[in-house]
Amino acid sequence: MSLTARLFLAFGLLWALLLLASLATARRAVEGSLRGHLEATLLQDARRVAEAYTRGQAGTPLATGGVRLHLYAEDGTPLVLTDPAHRLEAARVREAQKTPRLLQEEGFAAALVRTPLGILALTQDTRYIQEALAALDRGLLLAFLLLFPVGLLLVYLTARLIAAPLRRAAREVARRGPEDLEPLPPGGRDEVGAMVESVNRLLQALKEAKEREKTFLAEVSHELRTPLTVLLGHLERLPKSPESLEALRRTALHLNRLVEDLLALARGEVERNLNLHVVDLWDLLQEVAREQGVRAEGERAEVLGDPDRLLQLFRNLVHNGVRAAGPQGVRLRLWKEAGWARVEVEDEGPGIPEDLLPHLFQRFTKGPGGGTGLGLAIARQIAQAHGGGIGVESRPGRTVFTVRLPLLQEEVE
Repeated sequence: MSLTARLFLAFGLLWALLLLASLATARRAVEGSLRGHLEATLLQDARRVAEAYTRGQAGTPLATGGVRLHLYAEDGTPLVLTDPAHRLEAARVREAQKTPRLLQEEGFAAALVRTPLGILALTQDTRYIQEALAALDRGLLLAFLLLFPVGLLLVYLTARLIAAPLRRAAREVARRGPEDLEPLPPGGRDEVGAMVESVNRLLQALKEAKEREKTFLAEVSHELRTPLTVLLGHLERLPKSPESLEALRRTALHLNRLVEDLLALARGEVERNLNLHVVDLWDLLQEVAREQGVRAEGERAEVLGDPDRLLQLFRNLVHNGVRAAGPQGVRLRLWKEAGWARVEVEDEGPGIPEDLLPHLFQRFTKGPGGGTGLGLAIARQIAQAHGGGIGVESRPGRTVFTVRLPLLQEEVE
């Protein structure tokens, strides 16, 4: 449900409740005024008549028209009834022996006052009040039927007016692509305008971060690609028989692919460039351990993956560990567990700050040891591209990176 619809329903319901409450209050006020006037006048007339009887002025006329006069004995027995329809029960009459009373009966009201002759009762028909209230109800219903639609129209226009800035901002955001980080049109000085300003600050920060990222990648790629291209060109012209030259060539190729990884990382394309083979992780970890001078232990495990990418993944992790704790403080472990090959890279370094852990695998997040902030981001993309994942646990004196990779189906069976 849109914001306009929610505002319309909420304000419409509030308008209906307020209108009904106002009309009901007006009806109760009119009814109370009519009945209050009748009761006050009737009781006043009863007292005047009782006073007249007490003074021996029985023939004094009443000022109020339409009043019936009745006389009852002390026990409630009627002595004089000018209108039998207004007869009161004896028990009700006896209640007025001590103090004057006002009674509301079906269709009439009665004021009772004690006199020397007995209980005097003045009654007056109240059907005119019901008729007046019925006419008032018809008028109030008509007023409700006229005012409620007008109020709903005003509520709808108000809801649209309130939601208009949000609709404009939503349309502006919806028509943009992920690369369009230009600020939104400014809003007013209300809460919507404050929200637009906050979004614009966020867009500006994202734009600046994206520009810094592009500048960094462009500079790194430019600085590395040119010497690597020259190096590969010279190596291609040298004899390939000596092992040292072949090792240099492999290293240059690896560095060249690392440069390509930087660009692929920015575009999220690591998973598109895999060259899949059956890889023996134990042999691969042994190679990394020899290069970095660290210890390795475990069992053989085969996975389907890109050997160069996986080598890059574990080189990044081991290199970070060596930088934190030295070669003697790093240990590699490999084992198989429930269809997965699990590799742990553990170091005895100072640990990773707790506030940095949730952001550790994001691009350009630099750990305590420095670096470019790309190694762990690339490692995570490589692990995910192989259908696995990577996690980390850290405390002072022990940091463990755990990589999960799916085993070959033949090994699982």
